[in-house]
Amino acid sequence: MKLIPPTALADHGKTRREFLKASAAGAATVAGLSIARSAHAAGDGTVKIGMIGCGGRCSGAARESLSAGPYVKLVAMYDVFDDRVRRSRKILKDRFPDQVQVDDEHCFSDFQGYQKVIDNADAVLIACASKFHPMYAEAAIKAGKHVFVEKPHAIDPVGCRRMQAVCELAKEKSLSIVSGLQSRFHTGFQETVQRIHDGAIGEIVAMQSMFLRGPYQTVARNPAYTETQYQFSNWYHFCWLSGDDVPQSLVHNMDRVAWIMKEEMPKWCFGLAGRSTSFGEVHGDMFDHHTVVYEYASGARVYALCQTRNGCYGNSSDIVMGTKGVCHLGACRIEGENSWTFPREQHNNPYAAEQKALIDSIREGKPINSGYHMANSTMSTVMGQIACYSGKPTNWDDVIKSDFQFGPSPDEASFDTPPPVTPDASGNYPLPVPGVWKI
Repeated sequence: MKLIPPTALADHGKTRREFLKASAAGAATVAGLSIARSAHAAGDGTVKIGMIGCGGRCSGAARESLSAGPYVKLVAMYDVFDDRVRRSRKILKDRFPDQVQVDDEHCFSDFQGYQKVIDNADAVLIACASKFHPMYAEAAIKAGKHVFVEKPHAIDPVGCRRMQAVCELAKEKSLSIVSGLQSRFHTGFQETVQRIHDGAIGEIVAMQSMFLRGPYQTVARNPAYTETQYQFSNWYHFCWLSGDDVPQSLVHNMDRVAWIMKEEMPKWCFGLAGRSTSFGEVHGDMFDHHTVVYEYASGARVYALCQTRNGCYGNSSDIVMGTKGVCHLGACRIEGENSWTFPREQHNNPYAAEQKALIDSIREGKPINSGYHMANSTMSTVMGQIACYSGKPTNWDDVIKSDFQFGPSPDEASFDTPPPVTPDASGNYPLPVPGVWKI
C-alpha cells in the first residue's frame, strides 16, 4: 500500500494525551459567544443550505433539514454524477416545492462543484465518498460556512487529523460543525448514558458492540464508465474511497462506546477479518466480516463486530457490562441493581434532531461544535481497520502519528486518477492479506 505524506494540517508530533486534549478543546460548545445573530442567516431567519453529495444519505439529511422549518431553503446541489443531482432534486422538490429553490445553474457535477455549492449556501450538508469529507468540510469552514458532515469523518489517520484541525478552525471562526454520528442526539441514549455515568451499572468491565447486516447497496458496472468512474459510482465497496466497514459501520458503535467511556480512547487493539461470501466485482476490495478487540487503560475491553453478509444473524446494538448490572443500549434498558427502561414513547428521531440543532444554531447565532468526539471516534475505527488488515496489534499512540493515507489524497483524486486497484480475470479485486499487509 503506497504511503502519502500527511497534509500540512496534520501534527506529526502529537502524543496521545495532546491529541485527546486538542479534541476536547475543539469540542466545547460555543453557545456563549457574544454574537447577536449568525452572519449567515438572512434578516428574516432564512437559512440557505447546499448539498455536497446527492445519494441517499445526503438526500435524507436535506429532507430532515428542510423539515426543520419553512425558513430553510435548498439552493445548490453537487455530485460527481449529474443524474444523482437531478434525481435527488426531483424527490426533494416534490416534497418541499416552496423550499427547494435549485435551478439548473445551481446543479453541479464537475470536480470543483463542491466549491460552487459552498459559495451559494449558508450551510453545507456533506455526505459522499468518505475520503472527501475532511477536504470538503475544510473548504466550507475556511469559507465561513456552517457544516454538517456525515460519518465516517475520515478513512485514515491523515484524514482524521485534518478533520480535527477543521473542527478547531470552526471553533475559532464561531461556526457550527455537526457530526452525522446521530446517536448523541437520541433522547433515550442521552438518558441511558447519563445513568451509566451516574453509576447505575457500576464500573464498566466490557462491551459487546455489533453492526451486523447484509451487504450495503451495490452498484452494477455501467459499460460507459471508465474503471475509475465505476469505482466512484460504487464507492462504498472500495477501500481508497470508503475505508472499509469498520470506519463505515462500527464508527456508530465506537462513538457510543467513547461517549460511555467519557471520551477515553483505547490503548490498543487487535482484529480478525476477511471475506467469506461476498464475491464479485460489485463488492470491490472490501472484507465482509470484521472483529476488533479494544483494550482501555482501566482494563475494560470492547468486543466490536461488523459484517456485510446475506442470510446471517443481524444486530446493531451495544451491550454494556458493569459490576452492578448490564445495559442494553439499543433498548435503553438497564438490568441489575438499578433496573430501568426509558419509555419507548419518549424516543425521538435523532436524524431530525441533529439537523434541527444545526439550523437553530445558525438562526440563533449560537454555534455548536461536535469536534470533541467526531475525529477521535473515527480514529478508533481507523485503528481497528488497520489491525484487521495487518493482523497485528495496533497502538493508539502509533496510529495518531501515522502518515498512512489510502490511495491518492482527496485533493488529487478525480475521474482522471488511475484506478488504485483493478479486477483480475475472475472479476474480483485483490484484498489485503492479514499477516502480510503492512503500512
